Amino acid sequence: MGSTSAISLCSHPKVFLGSHPHKQRLQLQVLGGACSGYCGHGSALSTSVLLRRKCLRFRSLKVKAVSSRAEGGSRRSAASRRVYRQSQSESSLSLAPVKKFASYVAPAGVFLAVTFVLWKLVEKLLIPKPQRSSTVENKTPAEGMKWSFAVGTNLLSGLGAKVERESKLKLNEFAKELRSFRSVDMSGRNFGDEGLFFLAESLGYNQTLEEVNFASNGITATGMKAFDGILQSNFMLKTLNLSGNHIGDEGVKCLCDILENNTGIQELQLNSTGLGDEGAAAVAKMLKKNSSLLGLELNHNNIDYSGFTSLAGALLENKTLQKLFLINNYGGALGTNALAKGLEGNKSLRILNLQGNSIGDEGVRALISGLSLRKGDKLTQLDISNNLISAKGAFHVAEYIKKTKSLLQFDISMNEIGDEGAEKIGDALKENRSIANAELGGANISAKGVGAIAEALKDNSVITYLDVSYNPIGPDGAKALSEVLKFHGNVHILKLGWCQIGAKGAEFIAVMLKYNTTISFLDLKTNGLRDEGAVCLARSLKVVNEALTSLDLGYNEIRDDGAFAIAQALKANEDVTITSLNLANNFLTKFGQSALADARDHVYEMTEREIEIFY
Repeated sequence: MGSTSAISLCSHPKVFLGSHPHKQRLQLQVLGGACSGYCGHGSALSTSVLLRRKCLRFRSLKVKAVSSRAEGGSRRSAASRRVYRQSQSESSLSLAPVKKFASYVAPAGVFLAVTFVLWKLVEKLLIPKPQRSSTVENKTPAEGMKWSFAVGTNLLSGLGAKVERESKLKLNEFAKELRSFRSVDMSGRNFGDEGLFFLAESLGYNQTLEEVNFASNGITATGMKAFDGILQSNFMLKTLNLSGNHIGDEGVKCLCDILENNTGIQELQLNSTGLGDEGAAAVAKMLKKNSSLLGLELNHNNIDYSGFTSLAGALLENKTLQKLFLINNYGGALGTNALAKGLEGNKSLRILNLQGNSIGDEGVRALISGLSLRKGDKLTQLDISNNLISAKGAFHVAEYIKKTKSLLQFDISMNEIGDEGAEKIGDALKENRSIANAELGGANISAKGVGAIAEALKDNSVITYLDVSYNPIGPDGAKALSEVLKFHGNVHILKLGWCQIGAKGAEFIAVMLKYNTTISFLDLKTNGLRDEGAVCLARSLKVVNEALTSLDLGYNEIRDDGAFAIAQALKANEDVTITSLNLANNFLTKFGQSALADARDHVYEMTEREIEIFY
């Protein structure tokens, strides 16, 4: 008989329940022949005795033989016990190799399992997951790329479709706006070239729109092609603002080609568009043919000497341009010299702004020479601020001021003309009877220089706007100016901010206000007035003053005491005409603010006049 594995036979005893209703008995059937094959081995038997209590399968099993007959019961019982002991010993014997094997395998298995778990944890923490390839990469440009409201935004198809719908709704609203109003401001909407082409139809056939602002919308040179159709069919559009769009020289060339024969556009604004000398040449070419453009702004671009030369040539032929703005370019002395030659033969230009072009004394000399040689000079506004001009250059400006009869405004601020230059201009203003606005702020003028300007006001009743702010005139300068303005001059707006006049200078100003009947706007911000200066001004506010309507006292270190004094003055003067009082950026607490608010309410209750107070 072949051998049989003890593990497969002895460890799997079969238990049967008898089905007879009256003689139920438990039978344990064990293949004794297989078990007896191992009973003769002493070592196995001793091992089975040692492991007998560790047998897992039959440790708790109790076998009870029940016999229905008394005869032969003892023999069966003994036989059953013998079979049970043999099965126990064989089961223990058969498990011994397994136990010995498990003693080595189990620790190794646990070690491998723990190592595997730790490795997976480290892998998740340190090794990034591979990114899934976008669906856009597997599609053609037409499928994966969607037009979006924000220029240059590439979106997934689902989100892109939603944004596209929203963008089109927005553009439809813009189109409706273009069709409904005469003046439309669409600056900063960021609709880009695509949006401009979308709006072209509405703009092209609108015969009521006169002014449109497309500034800062992400438009490039490509978008300029949209105006080809627009400006050919729309003759009512007068003002076009494309500032803040980086269209560059190519975009300007495209636009100027369209505008050469256009008869509608009168104001063109191309500030901060990346325009250089080539773009300026394209503008000059357009100006030679265009007969409708009245105003041109090319501020904050990169126009150099060559570009100025091109524009100068255009001014010789153009007979309609009235306003030219070239703020913050790179003309320099040479560019200004070339422009001056163009101005000699030009009869139409009225307003010229060359602020921030570093023209210097030589440049201003050439400019004034060109303006002086113009036949029938009709220039009304000249801005040469922030141009490195010294007292020497101010001499040429003063000579022009003496002769001109058309100039209404001049601005020489933010230069270094000093007291010497201010004295020359002051002397020139005594003879001039046309200039109403004189701006000399930040020109390094002290008390002596402002005194010369003040002397001119004794004989000059034309100047209504005087700006000498950002000059270190001090208390003495405030005194010199105040002494004249008590009874002379016709100044309506006086700007003295950042002039270091202090509380002492405020006292002179306060006395002047008691007598002056022309000043309606007075700017005294950032002068270190403190409470003492505020109290002096408050005394003047108690006196009837029918002229002063706006007073700026911001940044003056005024505290609650000064605020209380001003508040009491407003309450005491029932005929006060002040409508705007600025006390912002001082050292007021809630008590000072409450006093000012109470004074404002009191004035309204008594006079029904509103005072706007900032604190």
